[in-house]
Amino acid sequence: MTHTAATAPPAAEQIRSACLRADGALLAVDDVPPLTTPVHHLLDDGSFAVAVPVGAALAAGAPALLEFTDLAPLPLRKPVRSLVWIRGWLLPVDLAAVPALLDLVAARDPRPALLQVQTPLTPDPRYTLWRLEVASAVVADAAGAESIGLADLMAAEPDPFCALESGWLNHLESDHQDVVARLAARLPTRLRRGTVRPLGLDRYGVSLRVENTDGDHDVRLPFPHPVTDGRALGQAIRLLIGCPFLTGLRPRQG
Repeated sequence: MTHTAATAPPAAEQIRSACLRADGALLAVDDVPPLTTPVHHLLDDGSFAVAVPVGAALAAGAPALLEFTDLAPLPLRKPVRSLVWIRGWLLPVDLAAVPALLDLVAARDPRPALLQVQTPLTPDPRYTLWRLEVASAVVADAAGAESIGLADLMAAEPDPFCALESGWLNHLESDHQDVVARLAARLPTRLRRGTVRPLGLDRYGVSLRVENTDGDHDVRLPFPHPVTDGRALGQAIRLLIGCPFLTGLRPRQG
């Protein structure tokens, strides 16, 4: 039996990264208009802490669907990279337990909206805190859709470059079009006629979006091996663009 090295993040890792990147999510509950939640954090017990607007008519145990949209950091024609759906049922968090839970979330994923969640001491709160007990998780992107079990979701971690991806891709497009061009040179010939834009970066490789007259095309350029830190990332990118200093050659002296 042969084993093929992974060239893209596992679906569970995709979901964890999308949850961390998303500024907001939509919460759909039967007979209630869609709610925007600025807090959506996966807790150690396998439930999501979600903040919903004060006054939302929610009932304990109500089935719900939480939807995240993973958007490209650059202004592309079609900015959606993937969609994540978390199905489950809602349970209220006891008001006395909210402060400790907010502290836990803030330590891992600080967001301004945490300060507007109702606690015994919050003046004029905008949100109340609920837990979404997870029944299923699905991620869909250009490659298709995949369902993830809760155990796999809990075992996964966000991509190590998740928080840096947006700044890195914007810097790449604005200041290093030479690197983009060298990455584009690795694409199939039929895809080199369009405009090539950086689409994504993760520990498994770089993704490019080709925008041309016949539509948009996404292509992954995988690294030889997954990387875990900035030094290894820089080396992997240099290998992708054919940097001679990493292939046994040395810069010419004087």
